Amino acid sequence: MIAPHVRIQEEDFDIAAETKALTADNKNIGAVVTFTGLCRDEGEQLSALELEHYPGMAEGEISRIAQEAITRFDLDGITAIHRYGKIAPGENIVLVIAAARHRQAAFDGANFLMDFLKTRAPFWKKEHPNDGSEGDWVSAKDADDDALAKWLSK
Repeated sequence: MIAPHVRIQEEDFDIAAETKALTADNKNIGAVVTFTGLCRDEGEQLSALELEHYPGMAEGEISRIAQEAITRFDLDGITAIHRYGKIAPGENIVLVIAAARHRQAAFDGANFLMDFLKTRAPFWKKEHPNDGSEGDWVSAKDADDDALAKWLSK
């Protein structure tokens, strides 16, 4: 059984090193899809995005979803890394790497996991404006729920 590689961490990650680690021992992989989510500047209004999570619960939920992706799309491996803490515009937030024998499975696996991360992973986001004001917690977006719905109907 293939186990997903899931980490929640404060420090940044190295995309090339993570891809190499996922694929190094499997010569049957024919496709690797990576997705990197970055902190947006929001029109030069944002000094940082603060991410909080529930330790243990976040890793468990992401691992469960990643394992479902492995099974559902016949993946040869999957990595999910999500950062927490204050993240400045332009910095990495999340990395998803899906490896499979064929490209469509890798694309679908990465999309599936990312759509679940955006809606079901226990993270909370707070925007910190450049003007030093308190900022607001970010609400879920309808578009993220719509993206998830396509997987639930299959």
